[in-house]
Amino acid sequence: MIKKYLAIFMMLCLTLSLAACGANTEATTTKQNGRIVVTFWHSMSGEPQKTLNQIVKEYNQSQNKVLVKTEYQGEYTESLPKYLSVGGTDKAPTIIQVQEIGTKTMINSGFIDPVQKFIDKDHYDTSNLEKNILNYYTVDGKLYSMPFNSSTPVLYYNEDALKKAGVNIDPKNVTFEQIEAYAKKVTDSSNGKMKGFALQPYGWLFEELLANQGSLLVNKNNGHDGTPTKSVFNNEAGKNILKWAKNMIADKTFVDYGTGTNAADDMTAGFLAGKVAMFIQSSASIRDVVDNAKFKVDVAYLPHPESKKWNGVAIGGASLWLSKGKSSAEQKAAWDFMKYLASPHVQAEWHIGTGYFAINTKAYDDQLVKEVYQKVPQLQVPVQQLQATHTSPVTQGALMQSLPEERTAVESAMESVYNGEDIDKALNKAVEQTNQAIEKANQANGK
Repeated sequence: MIKKYLAIFMMLCLTLSLAACGANTEATTTKQNGRIVVTFWHSMSGEPQKTLNQIVKEYNQSQNKVLVKTEYQGEYTESLPKYLSVGGTDKAPTIIQVQEIGTKTMINSGFIDPVQKFIDKDHYDTSNLEKNILNYYTVDGKLYSMPFNSSTPVLYYNEDALKKAGVNIDPKNVTFEQIEAYAKKVTDSSNGKMKGFALQPYGWLFEELLANQGSLLVNKNNGHDGTPTKSVFNNEAGKNILKWAKNMIADKTFVDYGTGTNAADDMTAGFLAGKVAMFIQSSASIRDVVDNAKFKVDVAYLPHPESKKWNGVAIGGASLWLSKGKSSAEQKAAWDFMKYLASPHVQAEWHIGTGYFAINTKAYDDQLVKEVYQKVPQLQVPVQQLQATHTSPVTQGALMQSLPEERTAVESAMESVYNGEDIDKALNKAVEQTNQAIEKANQANGK
């Protein structure tokens, strides 16, 4: 009997001890010289990193309560696995920048608190934030991450070379068929020294060209009506993209810069060297391309087939996520920094310094932006393209965990078609590989 009561007494003590521990579960707040430290993992390099560092420096100097420390973690594909390996521990950063295709992975991870929690608590007004950017990171009416570096693809073209070939582009309405014809004229007028067009075998560009035709990537309304179970891009819209490229390959007016890590840089270098007259790439490169070209560069909306109306673009780039498990003081400090980043003048600095969109529409009224637009009017085109985009599950982008695998499969399909493989065979194979990845992810998540 004594043993029984002793056991009960020990259990009671253990329960009280655990309860006492539970009452003090608030995470420790790291401070430096009395300031709350916010660790910010990012993947910006080059000019964007310089601009980011300057903005963080200005924030740290603007007040004495919060100290933001930036830490470069490599490219998106390197930083996300690093985060997932430390998420929920003291080693996790306060804020992490994650590529747009990592949205579903971050939501499923359980390591983050949606920024909607802080928006609601703070009664923060999001009405000035770009609607078509917010839509991408909003799931079930809840904003999960704060948009940061956002871009869309645009058509870059050598206006001098096109004029010499007798071509005049309407920047807000370019069709696949026109690009084919223009590519032939440029190639012929240069006696083959300058090819007409380049389309990198890049999954993001394929997705964007698909969306511009109003076509879904996966079922369940691109995952916005539930977890996707299969991909659907081996359809007419998907085939249109590859037929378009194949036609120009047959005409010998097309350049393939491959799928390597330097493919985008090689394509841009080829354009600047006068080896290709037109290419599609992120709007974030506008400033760099315009500043380094020895000829007149212009940009246009994303092309579409004549048979399909121009629909618009989905957001690329990345957003900022707030780690769960940090102290309320550290999270509050991180939220203060996020609001600073989203303010009009800071977004004006970010936009003109990098070429990424300003997520705050008021930034476009800033004198800094107006002055730069006088010198680099090309920066306005992607802004106009984004604001003209029709909001739908198509342009909100696909919401699924298997987007990295889909992109790899699509890139292999594009490259194989460029090298002569049958379009149907290549697309069907990519769909099959994507479906296998979807099934595996759904099983892992109990779907």
